[in-house]
Amino acid sequence: MNLFEPETSSDKTPAAHIPLAERMRPSRFEGLAGSPHLFGEGAPLRRGVEEDALGSAILWGPPGCGKTTVAGLLKRHTKLPFRTLSAVSSGLPELRGVLEEAAKRVRGGFGPLRLFIDEIHRYNKGQQDALLPAVESGNIRLLGATTENPSYALNPALVSRCQVFQLSAPPSEDLSSLLRQALTDSVRGLGREDLYVVREELDTPTSTDDALSAVAQAADGDLRAALNLLEWTVASLEPGATLTPETVARAAGRRPPAYDRTGDGRYQMIAVLHKSVRGSDPQAALYWLARMIDAGEDPVYLARRMIRMASEDIGLADPHALPLTIAARDACEHLGLPECNLALAEAIVYLALAPKSNKLETGWAAVLESVKRTGQLPVPLMFQNAVTAFDRRRNVGTGYRYDHDSPDAYSGQDHLPEALRGTVFWEPVERGFERELKKRLDWFEARREKPLL
Repeated sequence: MNLFEPETSSDKTPAAHIPLAERMRPSRFEGLAGSPHLFGEGAPLRRGVEEDALGSAILWGPPGCGKTTVAGLLKRHTKLPFRTLSAVSSGLPELRGVLEEAAKRVRGGFGPLRLFIDEIHRYNKGQQDALLPAVESGNIRLLGATTENPSYALNPALVSRCQVFQLSAPPSEDLSSLLRQALTDSVRGLGREDLYVVREELDTPTSTDDALSAVAQAADGDLRAALNLLEWTVASLEPGATLTPETVARAAGRRPPAYDRTGDGRYQMIAVLHKSVRGSDPQAALYWLARMIDAGEDPVYLARRMIRMASEDIGLADPHALPLTIAARDACEHLGLPECNLALAEAIVYLALAPKSNKLETGWAAVLESVKRTGQLPVPLMFQNAVTAFDRRRNVGTGYRYDHDSPDAYSGQDHLPEALRGTVFWEPVERGFERELKKRLDWFEARREKPLL
């Protein structure tokens, strides 16, 4: 079976062995849903495909958003030889074979060929590097499809030689329209017009459109998954039954969330969780935490990230945040899910509502920058310990004042290296517990020895 041209029988009846999603694959851009900035009339990607002017490109988007269909449209429009590889099933030998074919064509004066690589992020660094000379020289015009962020999943050198197009998932209303067509189309679809009834024709307050909306919602924007679910739902109907949201729910069961613990999606979700905490938004923080737990994320990983949030965004504005997150991590290690989920929820709400200060982080960064800039400054002699007679002859320790012998147990000495005396790395804010720490700092600083000018 051709990937882009599903076979049908001579009497126009859809071939039974071909999935509905393949039979309904659009043959024109008008049939694509989502990404109007790429698929709409006059859009750059559409024009490049239809005019056979597209150079090397990467299509990046979620499953079922039309990446493979765009490749099929390009095959229909291009005058160049078209080759297809899947990074899941092909290796370096197959890739080199196509690259050698392209090089022979160019040497013979026949021009380049087009190469479509599905799931291109599955190729390792060596395989991706093998593409570079052919893409750069123009021997091949590459079209890669990936569900992963190219910035992370692909070699920067390869990405820099390609135009990256980001596709979006179709909106729910577009999915419902396409599902209605798939349900009633007698040539490529299921040909079940008898199942499509509108609200006025029913005694119940639901219609087939409600069922199709339920299919679209269950698919989370994945058109392929939506068509597969519709096909299975119709096939599982008892004779005489109607298509309702309830029959869709029974057929769907529980679809696993679209979440890859090794991909970009994980880091985008932990990023929005962190930003929800930083933005003091407990409702959003709980939501994103639940999303990650529901997707099967490691609870210890979540707790470790909360420990970082406690130090990075709260710091000394609320010193209780750090031990609370450490306790949540301990709960995850000792109990596991689902018992530890409330410990995580308790910690994330506390973090979101805690007073915020990043002064500890900025102060730490300033210290590291100072160490990098000034190098390994020696410990001042007065603060070194005189261990030997030689040390005492060098006046090691001379001038040091024992703080407990001073009024208020404070000598006021500046313990920084001489070149850095008077430097301020950490400044507290007037929020939370740091307000109290600022009072203490001001008291000490007012009595500290000032550096000689």
